[in-house]
Amino acid sequence: MNYFEERARQRGFRRIAGIDEAGRGPLAGPVVAAAVVLPDRYSHPDINDSKKLTSRSRELLFEVIRTDALAVGIGVVDSRVIDELNILRATLLAMREAVADLQVVPDCLLVDGNQSVPLEIPQETIVKGDGRSVSIAAASIVAKVSRDRIMEIYHRQFPYYNFFKNKGYGTAEHRRAIREHGFCKIHRRSFHIKDTTQDNYELIFQ
Repeated sequence: MNYFEERARQRGFRRIAGIDEAGRGPLAGPVVAAAVVLPDRYSHPDINDSKKLTSRSRELLFEVIRTDALAVGIGVVDSRVIDELNILRATLLAMREAVADLQVVPDCLLVDGNQSVPLEIPQETIVKGDGRSVSIAAASIVAKVSRDRIMEIYHRQFPYYNFFKNKGYGTAEHRRAIREHGFCKIHRRSFHIKDTTQDNYELIFQ
């Protein structure tokens, strides 16, 4: 999990930030990105792609990362901006904001996926990087936990949709709630949603 970090250090970089996001696919809520700068040769046996971890493990590792990292930055882009820009551009904006939120200025970025962050900083994109780079994996955990906590706050404001459980993803329960109660202010109205429940109900956001 240190291969990409060590290769960057061999090229002379010293402040290497791993970047990842959470929340590209949901029907509601923000997209959240995180940037994490870890100490040289940092390793932790449990840090991995956040999707492979339990909620409890992510919460524990979130605190470990916040303690051990040299810097952690978070970027949040809400549903209104997602609708204005589209989800890809909004995700890259969240990543840019996460880098800007770092307490140190990175000299190299390791970015999950195949899209570069619109910044004049040397960077490498790594497909499935959250399972291949310790700093990207750490960022994936920070982004996921941060977004989950935001959605739990929204759950208290809009309990009909059960955001506490579904975190804004398009579960059958969430789609039924949209049919019954309509959309709330954090739904992504630019998303086209096809409900495959028994009546094959289709929702199209205007």
